[in-house]
Amino acid sequence: MNHEFDTIRKHVTSVLGQAGSHGMDHVKRVTRLCGQIGEEEHADMAILIPAALLHDIARPIEKTQGIPHEEEGARIAEQYLRSIHYDENHIPAIAGAIRTHRFRSKELPATLEAKILSDADKLDAMGASGIARTFMRAAEHGGGIDDAIAHFHDKLLKLGELMYTGSGRRIAKTRHAFLIRFLEALDEERRGAG
Repeated sequence: MNHEFDTIRKHVTSVLGQAGSHGMDHVKRVTRLCGQIGEEEHADMAILIPAALLHDIARPIEKTQGIPHEEEGARIAEQYLRSIHYDENHIPAIAGAIRTHRFRSKELPATLEAKILSDADKLDAMGASGIARTFMRAAEHGGGIDDAIAHFHDKLLKLGELMYTGSGRRIAKTRHAFLIRFLEALDEERRGAG
């Protein structure tokens, strides 16, 4: 199984590259979170880990063609997994998890593995990693500090309430508190205090 995961990881790295707010560094953190939460929640790792590795595979296509990456990513993942002869019984569940992982997904996650992937992806948008990614994202879109702060309020501060698993809620509580402390410190510095 680890050999298959390594094959998938290498493929995803070749598509996404290492850096960026949705690069391979993000995928690795989400995969680690999925491993941690999946173990605690007794998930099927043969579904969860490939879904985590492939969840953003279509980000470059979304960026260039405007196609929602969760929908195109599910299609690409199915095709790719069949090309490497991954267990056919797991492919529909992997694609379903990818299709429903996004904050703005039209469909809600239906399986435990899909719920864990959704939680892990949201958790990587919170805490210290989430803060770093938010400023990277703002810069990638030509924005600055004000754009990043708007993103905190539009999305990040809402994520803690959207967790599906007990493990996700526990981790989110700590990361949400860190976001609040950071925003308070940033606001204080920007007002010239301290």
